[in-house]
Amino acid sequence: MPTREDAWALVTQYTQSESLLKHALAVEAAMGAYAKRFGADQALYEITGLIHDFDYERWPQAPDHPLKGMAILRERGWPEEIIQAIGGHASYTGIPRDTLLAKTLFAVDELCGFIMAVAYVRPSRKLADVE
Repeated sequence: MPTREDAWALVTQYTQSESLLKHALAVEAAMGAYAKRFGADQALYEITGLIHDFDYERWPQAPDHPLKGMAILRERGWPEEIIQAIGGHASYTGIPRDTLLAKTLFAVDELCGFIMAVAYVRPSRKLADVE
């Protein structure tokens, strides 16, 4: 299985946007917390969360995102469990979310996006100031 360093290298190869990098890190952290709660593989969950949008900056339109990213991951030999979870996080792909990993990524991605949006409308624009 690829390491966290492999995942971060992939993300930073394709993503320059500070907000997208923050989103990736937030999803990574939340996925890790849920993995602990579920007794699941924490590294698997965190890495999946970290890379789930790595292709978004280059291919933001549906269906390119996440399908382009899935193709890149397959070419590089990433585990199919991660690839399928990433594919399922975008409803329009029609890829079923039939694993706990895929279901968690779908929920956490939306939740992290919402929390970040709440932080950005605060005067300080800081997550720490969200009650």
